[in-house]
Amino acid sequence: MHISEGVLAAPVLLVGAALGLAGTAVGLKKLDYDRIPQVALLAAASFVASFIHVPIGPASVHLVLNGILGVMLGWVAFPAILISLFPQAIMFQFGGLTVLGVTTCNMALPAVLGYYAFSAGIRSPKPFVSGLCSFLCGFVAILLSSLAVAGCLVLTGGSFWAGAKMIVLAHIPVMFIEGFITLGCVRFLKKVKPEMLEVVYARP
Repeated sequence: MHISEGVLAAPVLLVGAALGLAGTAVGLKKLDYDRIPQVALLAAASFVASFIHVPIGPASVHLVLNGILGVMLGWVAFPAILISLFPQAIMFQFGGLTVLGVTTCNMALPAVLGYYAFSAGIRSPKPFVSGLCSFLCGFVAILLSSLAVAGCLVLTGGSFWAGAKMIVLAHIPVMFIEGFITLGCVRFLKKVKPEMLEVVYARP
């Protein structure tokens, strides 16, 4: 999901930075301070999960965990993912600072959309409904993220069409893996700490 420095056109970078800043501001405004440790833990999990990178042209394939972040955090997934991405750019040169806003949007916006689309089903007392929505949340989050990365490349120039297609195809196994990871996490949390699946904001 990380796009290399110097690849994207300036308008794409500026729009991504603006959207990333706006999403992070909304997430911070909605953050319940009592859940800061939970946010930090999930950001750390995302940081660790993304360490295995498989380079695919101008980007890379790796686990993101944005589905489960969306389920548990809603809009707060924006600052959580930004916190995860920043040290990767500084210490390991995964992506870079100029593409930080774009990468944050590509990962966090699908997480928020997954929250709105699937959170009600995930909290359903019916195991089949909950399980299906959990899997779809993880699957769709990666699908949308890969399409967003591909879209950023295509908007930069037609020469990236082949790379954009490759990125989406390369993420298909990751979609299934993250779907099952999200399913497993939700089932576990429903048994041991179901309140963690209730996104409660301190302020409207």
